[in-house]
Amino acid sequence: MSTELLTDAPLFSVARSHVEMTHHVLPEFANSLGNVFGGQVVSWIDICAAIAAQRHCRSVVVTAAIDAVQFLLPIKLGHIVILRGQVNATFKTSMECGVSIWSENPLTGEIKKTMKAYATFVALDDAGRPKAVPPLLLLSDEDRRRHSDAERRRADRLAARAR
Repeated sequence: MSTELLTDAPLFSVARSHVEMTHHVLPEFANSLGNVFGGQVVSWIDICAAIAAQRHCRSVVVTAAIDAVQFLLPIKLGHIVILRGQVNATFKTSMECGVSIWSENPLTGEIKKTMKAYATFVALDDAGRPKAVPPLLLLSDEDRRRHSDAERRRADRLAARAR
């Protein structure tokens, strides 16, 4: 991802929050089957989503929830992990970020989607209290679809918490 994309994208747009991270699956990240530990990928998801949230609100953020983590395929030792994240929706003091995770075989170039997850972050002020976040600028049909889906997931989370 070029820095021009980030600086040229409109302020508070989904594109402005985009994050792409890569990791090489080294032996310390793999289990006895030669697959990356799921918890390791969840840690990378948390970091990727936090960066997207901070890019949007330009303040300290804390993780409120990581949900809908779906392990689709294993990621093998020696493969390259690509995480792509962005802010999907903003609410009063929180944001939902989506992260997709891809595995690249460096010997063949084959790339497969292996995971996806959604994380909610709360923006904090200087005193560590929740603060309002800027509304998300939705410029495309894909932005609007992600936002609508995020609103539905938020409603489900709040309903589950109320039970």
